[in-house]
Amino acid sequence: MIVVVFNKPDFEYDVHSLLKEFFPQEDVQMYYSCSPDEVSGRNLACTHHEMTGDGAKEFADADQVFRIDYVDDQITIKWKYHGVFHETWINVDPADRKETKNQLKIVLYKMIEKGIGRGLPWGTLSGIRPTKIAMKCLEDGMDDKQSYDYLKENYLASDEKIKLSIGIAKREKALLDKVDYENGYSLYIGIPFCPSTCAYCSFTSYPLGVWKNRVDDYLDALEKEIDYTAQKFYHKKLNSIYIGGGTPTTLNPMQLDRLIRKIKCSFDLKDCLEFTVEAGRPDSITREKLEVIKKNGIQRISVNPQTMKQQTLDIIGRHHTVDQTIESFKLAREVGIENINMDLIMGLPEESLEDVRNTMEIVKELAPDNVTVHSLAVKRAARLTIFKDRYQDMQMINTQEHMDLCAKYCAEMGLEPYYLYRQKGMAGNMENVGYAAPGKAGVYNILIMEEKQTIVACGAGASTKRVWPVPNPDGTHRIDRCENVKDVAQYIARIDEMILRKQKLFSEQ
Repeated sequence: MIVVVFNKPDFEYDVHSLLKEFFPQEDVQMYYSCSPDEVSGRNLACTHHEMTGDGAKEFADADQVFRIDYVDDQITIKWKYHGVFHETWINVDPADRKETKNQLKIVLYKMIEKGIGRGLPWGTLSGIRPTKIAMKCLEDGMDDKQSYDYLKENYLASDEKIKLSIGIAKREKALLDKVDYENGYSLYIGIPFCPSTCAYCSFTSYPLGVWKNRVDDYLDALEKEIDYTAQKFYHKKLNSIYIGGGTPTTLNPMQLDRLIRKIKCSFDLKDCLEFTVEAGRPDSITREKLEVIKKNGIQRISVNPQTMKQQTLDIIGRHHTVDQTIESFKLAREVGIENINMDLIMGLPEESLEDVRNTMEIVKELAPDNVTVHSLAVKRAARLTIFKDRYQDMQMINTQEHMDLCAKYCAEMGLEPYYLYRQKGMAGNMENVGYAAPGKAGVYNILIMEEKQTIVACGAGASTKRVWPVPNPDGTHRIDRCENVKDVAQYIARIDEMILRKQKLFSEQ
């Protein structure tokens, strides 16, 4: 356990995030030595406690204790690590909060790095969109050397991650230059059904077997939300469409055709750069469904093996075989689908580096147009967490060697990295990277990561993100959100309320 004591409430989230990057398995408890009045009313993302007499036991049991004290224009950090004491400090300008936060994270990072003898691949960057910083460097006119120096000095990232970020930012910028942010938007359609729930998954999804008799009711409600969206945005340019989930191909062929035709009839697609259907689970794919997709002019799908090791598929609850994945991919090619993505996950239970190599060999032979390499991120709602006692003796390892191996195979397939994001609790403190052949990069993937365009999301559990076109002085954009309820029955019953939420979000001009 790690205990952190602040003498006043400030920068708690940043400290908590950085400590969890260094010590992902530790419980980080936050305390205050100030009066309760100074803390009350703060909406904080991590667990916090007032430091009372009951806190004494927490300190006695803690392997590590941090004290962060703010006095005038100085911050002092003291750290007890297994009986060894460390101390550092910085002078700060109280009027420059952003610089104070950056300097606090840098000195805290360097102190921990020295104390434990290792750093982090991404340095002090704990957010999910590190390429946004590299993108800002490019937009500010920096060359590669200036961008590198900025990322190294301000965030202490490794050379490998800086090079990756800058390369991806350049490719993203080339694609995003085609997008009209002010007059355009993207559309997400959520299908919250799956053949089964994977052990690592925390997305909104429900077993189709339980809900198959209500799928048409769900589509009825979804079509009402689509109608509202089409009417509201008739004067805007629709740049990309993504049908995700869940697993959209759990819909039967008639239902899938109904949904796609509804979208095509409701929206003007002349400015649409990309229309994607995430087929996802190989056990949900049939020739008839692929023919529906092809017939409707959709050229981008995803067939997601996650791994080509059958034992791992069984462990994580993927009720399909390696052979089914291969057959589904070949069937999609036979039907005429020209842009196929395959998702892979590094750090799955009991997967060795040789298992990853075997997976990449099979993927290379199939020759997909996109490969997305995910680092396992175990969320609180996933079975790997809820039933962690079942998996605690299983190795879940992801290293730079794993990621480099995947990058090598992708390069051999002619695929280049084009988007990147991170999540909390990622195996090996790594990242998710999308690779694509020239001209096959996923526009929607970039848009959702760079947060430069409004994305209207329809369906249970879908989250709409309104991005205001005029940037703030620091180059960021104001972003407002609204979310639909996750429960399918509630979504169906409360669809009018979901539409009202969107009306409210977009009422302000």
